[in-house]
Amino acid sequence: MTDFPRFDLTGQVALVTGAARGLGRAISLALAHAGADVALGLRDVTTGAALAQEIQGLGRKALPLQMDVLHLDQITHAIEETLAYFGRLDILINNAGGGTSGLAEDVTEQDYDLTMTLNAKATFFASQVAGRVMMRQRGGRIINLSSQAGFVALPTESVYCMSKAAISHLTKCLAVEWGKYNITVNAVAPTFIATPGTDEALSDAAFRDDVIQRIAGLHRIGEPMDVAGAVVFLASSAASLITGHTILIDGGWTAR
Repeated sequence: MTDFPRFDLTGQVALVTGAARGLGRAISLALAHAGADVALGLRDVTTGAALAQEIQGLGRKALPLQMDVLHLDQITHAIEETLAYFGRLDILINNAGGGTSGLAEDVTEQDYDLTMTLNAKATFFASQVAGRVMMRQRGGRIINLSSQAGFVALPTESVYCMSKAAISHLTKCLAVEWGKYNITVNAVAPTFIATPGTDEALSDAAFRDDVIQRIAGLHRIGEPMDVAGAVVFLASSAASLITGHTILIDGGWTAR
């Protein structure tokens, strides 16, 4: 009889980018609840004290880090600090992202560069630096935050959609290259989730109703822990044969 699937992350060290709020916060707490110690990548390190205390309250270690992903030197330094403090890095969650919205004909070069840097460029280089560590360790998990926007067209979000589609394809490329090192690379692609980043859009009643209707199967706005559960699964040994895959967490939006 083979071993039963294990979702426990005890003894693992995870780094979550964009950890301060929303999905990053939920993912950090879920990883700690599953047993992992967590390094918190933060655009402003002073915002991480409360989350670090919550993680410590779960019996795990937490390390707030200055990690604005617009700056490659901060990405490198944060991963180096994680290694210095914990001695290893087993799981990288590329959660930080964002960008600007606007009709395609109005997008400026500055808007384009910001969105692509936050999403595609930062994900690539954080994966590169962490991947080198995991190669030496002969194993690891990288989980990227794509979006349903990488699979469907959202008006006024052309660059954002493109950047998230790039993340899903990058996930496949890295999975193929790094599988020989026992590194799995996967992504999750959420629908609209109730976070501080979506509050303004979802506060518009007509927009919210349209989103709920488009979430064809379940007809509800997602919660951060809906996404965190899939991340914990992909980080665990239960997902050891899954790589290069993007899990859509969209309540049925793309099923139609």
